[in-house]
Amino acid sequence: MNHFTICASKNDTHDIEEGILDTLAQGFVVEKNDSSYLLKSKGLFKKHQGAIHVIADDTNPDYFAKNIPGMMGFYHNIPFKDEQLKELVMIQISVFNTVIAVEMDKEITDEQMQLLIKLLSSIGGVGFLPDGTLLDQQGLVIVYPNGESGPSNFRPHACTKMINVQEATSAQGEARKNNTIAFLVEKGIPYVASLPQLPSVEDCAFKRQEDIAKRAVALLIAIQFACDVAQSGNIEDSREFFLNMLHKYNVQQFLTDNEKSFLQAQYPDAQEAVSIAWQYEAYWTLIWALGFVETLEFPDDVCDCDYAIQVVSSCETFEQFYAQIAMRSKEEILDEADKIYRLHWACVNSRINGQAAPLALNESVVMERRRGLFWMIDYHNEQWDTMSMDT
Repeated sequence: MNHFTICASKNDTHDIEEGILDTLAQGFVVEKNDSSYLLKSKGLFKKHQGAIHVIADDTNPDYFAKNIPGMMGFYHNIPFKDEQLKELVMIQISVFNTVIAVEMDKEITDEQMQLLIKLLSSIGGVGFLPDGTLLDQQGLVIVYPNGESGPSNFRPHACTKMINVQEATSAQGEARKNNTIAFLVEKGIPYVASLPQLPSVEDCAFKRQEDIAKRAVALLIAIQFACDVAQSGNIEDSREFFLNMLHKYNVQQFLTDNEKSFLQAQYPDAQEAVSIAWQYEAYWTLIWALGFVETLEFPDDVCDCDYAIQVVSSCETFEQFYAQIAMRSKEEILDEADKIYRLHWACVNSRINGQAAPLALNESVVMERRRGLFWMIDYHNEQWDTMSMDT
């Protein structure tokens, strides 16, 4: 093998350089190059060259957003003989925020591997061999790729920075999570047990019924304008019509900043129009929560756009629309938020691994449903336009 990767959970990366220079200097000439280190073996014969790349979530969060779900999916699919060990491994992967990737131009020798194990020990992480074998910080095997446990007495480690961002746990949140997992198992959809709980009802700052209703109407109007733009309609006529609709229902203050800019732009961007038009699916969750949609069906197809429009267009005033609301319980909304959260992980995991989404899940539908549901539960106080969509 000529690759070796160390993953760790660290508050900062300041001690990594010292570990690389002090440890690997015994067998290599080490030259620093920004966040990378060039390696040249000291031996007279069988010259080796390589590099070490240090990646941290502080400077490259997209790397972790893209790769951690894939890593969790890989180890989820390994048939662990010890299910408790599998859970510990999944917990550890979920808090990784630092990667030290070693690449050599030739096979790593036994002597070089011993130096890399010393580096692993100094950093305090987990070692990944190319075949999927995991090593603890002493170099002992945690698990083999066939699921057999190694001799390591492994326990996960998380730095305080990662612990502080972990979700608070509750019996209610665990029960909701387990119910969703049972649903996923029944349908044969992959999942990771270590994906965090959502907060309990008591810990969520739910949006008010009136705010959800006004946001739904404002969003629908923005979507209709976006559809006209995407279909190359008469922009000025359409703009005037929908601005009048916003005032008619008195919901203009419930547009997002992006939507306001889009409505006011002299030449609205066509790609932005498509993105806003997709938010029919987010709007669908709002009118579901308001009682206008009976069931949130499995997200493998788009919603009924004609009915979505009729829900509002059949009402002459906002008050008439509001009078028809039969608001769902907070528990129901949280149940659906938890379900869409874990379905989103399944979509991302499939995409990263070059596979079709299970049961023809439509990731765009899933993401927009998540936007609407997470906005209603006020998850992390995130704004509509900048929902993180992490998994």
